Formats: sequence, structure tokens, C-alpha cells
Amino acid sequence: MFDPRPLVDIATSIGREAGALVQRMRSEAVISFDTKSTSTDVVTAADRASEQLVRTRLSELRPGEPVLGEEEGGTVVEGLTWVVDPIDGTVNYLYGIPWYSVSIAAQLDGESVAGAVFEPATGRMWTAARGFGSFLDGAPLRVSATTDLSLSLLGYGFAYRPERRQRQADTWAGMATRVRDLRRAGAASLDLCSVAAGRLDAYAEHALGRWDWAAGGLIAAEAGAVVRLPGSSPELGEDATFAASPGIADAMYGALAECGFGKV
Repeated sequence: MFDPRPLVDIATSIGREAGALVQRMRSEAVISFDTKSTSTDVVTAADRASEQLVRTRLSELRPGEPVLGEEEGGTVVEGLTWVVDPIDGTVNYLYGIPWYSVSIAAQLDGESVAGAVFEPATGRMWTAARGFGSFLDGAPLRVSATTDLSLSLLGYGFAYRPERRQRQADTWAGMATRVRDLRRAGAASLDLCSVAAGRLDAYAEHALGRWDWAAGGLIAAEAGAVVRLPGSSPELGEDATFAASPGIADAMYGALAECGFGKV
């Protein structure tokens, strides 16, 4: 039987090393950054250096295994692929907001089997192996027990393109009357981890890359969340990512659809 736990150990070790690099480089990153898809979609020198470090370490520890990274690209293949977000939450990082991560996952035939999400600013480490649960600094995680949509806390995000943001804003305005409150934190991997820990009852966002959800989605699922990844939620849109506590998952999914989440 395949045991993914040794892959978690590798992701954890490399994630900590990359996180330390990211922290050391922050002053340089603030003055050395570019943009990607839009003027609000930033990439720093630290993003590139972090990904290069992860790739180098993986080539040493797991030679020959392909890597898909946000900055240097790659392809998910049959067999094992490593999926890397060198800094998830780059805008937070740029502004000195301590809510960003280094996210590393191992996917087998395109499905996550091991993952680690490291918070450089706090030193917290979130981990999961498929079939073996998820953990924060070694303590087991479990989603919230909420069953009342109106008392739930929903995390969300925005796409980078202004025209899509406006449509999303209309959806979130509709959701604001159906839930306890909403939170926009700015790092998808950590939002998914927050669902795993019961800090959020649900989370939904469009236009995430595989690197955004590969580790965090597994951590949420292993903590008991209902997780729907891009391509599996036609009512919410083909590029939607959704995670929720089981007690409100159906109601949250339906409310999002009714508020036009799938049309943005």
C-alpha cells in the first residue's frame, strides 16, 4: 500500500527552508517586483528565489520527478508531480501583512496525496497525507460542527481582472445577508487551512491555480471538509474552488449558486 507520509516530511522540510528564504528577502522583494496578468497581480524576487530553492531541493531528494510551479510552470503528469506555490499571498507579503505561505504538494495522477503549507511569519506548519488526517504543528485538525448557514463564517477571494471583480462583488453582497459574516484574507492555501481548523466554516473562490489549492485542499478534505475543486462544480463555475463544513456544505453551495457565483 502506498504511504504518502514520507512525502509530507519532504514537503515540510523544504517548505521551512523556502519560508526562511522568503523572510530574509522581504526587504529586497518590496523594491524588486513585477506584475503578471494585470497591474494588481504581482510577483517578487522572493517568489522566484523561493521556487528555485524548492525545485533544487526536490531534484536532490526526489530526482526525476516533475514540478509544476506558479512562476516557472510545468505539467501535471501520470505518476507523481510536485505542485509548488513559492509565496501564496504575494500582495500580503509585499505590504507586510503576515498572512502568506509557502505551499508544497505531491499529486499522484493529478490528485493530492501529501501537502504542507508553511507560514513564514508565524512558523506554523499545516500538513496532510491522504488517508492519514491533517494537522497544525502536529495537532489534529477538524472542521467546524456548524449546521446553520446564517451563523456561518465564509471566506472568499477576488479575481485580478476588474470586470470580473465587479461581478464577484455583487455575489458577495448577496451572500452577506445569508451568513454571519465574510472574510477576505488574501491567501487561498491558508483560507483552505482555516476551513480545516474551523476558523472558517466555508470558503469559495474563482480562478485559482492548481498550486493555490493542491496542498490546502487536501488539508481541508482530510479534516472533514466537503471540497470541490475546479471542474467539479458546474453550478458555481468551471474554475470554482469550494470547501465547507459538512453541516452547511449543501446550503452554502446552493446559496452561492442563487447569488450568481457561477455566473461571474
